[in-house]
Amino acid sequence: MTPVPGNGNDHEDLPEHQFYGRRRGHPLRARAAQLVEEVLPRVAVPRPAAGERLGLAAVFPDPARPLWVEIGFGRGEHLAAQAEANPQVNFIGCEPFINGVAGLLAHMEDRGLANVRVFAEDARYLLPALPDASVERLFLLFPDPWPKKRHNKRRFISDENLTEIARVLVDGGEFRFATDHMDYCRWGLAHVMRHGAFEWLAERPADWRDRPADWVETRYEQKALARGERCAYLRFRRLPRQA
Repeated sequence: MTPVPGNGNDHEDLPEHQFYGRRRGHPLRARAAQLVEEVLPRVAVPRPAAGERLGLAAVFPDPARPLWVEIGFGRGEHLAAQAEANPQVNFIGCEPFINGVAGLLAHMEDRGLANVRVFAEDARYLLPALPDASVERLFLLFPDPWPKKRHNKRRFISDENLTEIARVLVDGGEFRFATDHMDYCRWGLAHVMRHGAFEWLAERPADWRDRPADWVETRYEQKALARGERCAYLRFRRLPRQA
């Protein structure tokens, strides 16, 4: 990683982000604990220091490949399937819940995935360190909706985070957001469209009601559908930057 020059994006004074989710669940089973101890250090992306950019050449053997990022990958089933289906793509998955990290590591070992790296921290520490226009696709799938109005400020979709997502996406890059919480769906859509750096790719209701053809169903999504909940699958394209 190299220091970021003074360009208005420095985060030397970046405060500690307050984290509201879980970092640990039930005690890890023997294999999961072994994966976290032995495999995670080999594939981990370290938390960047304030004011540093992440050098992708230090993370991937072939940094010229397209980069896709998933924020909050849960148990890793979607990320692992995408990585298996797209071996020519580099992936970074962000997940602070260590039990979920162990789940992804198991997928990686079982499927022999060499194109995945893991940021086992809050994604808000990674996004500012990614190079400009370095990500071709970014996923935010079924994040915590924080349904109580007084907790809405905890939602990941915010003006600040959208600005970082817009910065790291290449022109024409895709931001995918899915939720089973219709208030968060409206919130997310309103925030993204108000931001001005994205266009919504839906042309008819089926474009957001039906999951995309290359989608891999997540465990959380399965549970939501089993409860009879509706799910929304929103896809946005990064508009070209102004010259």
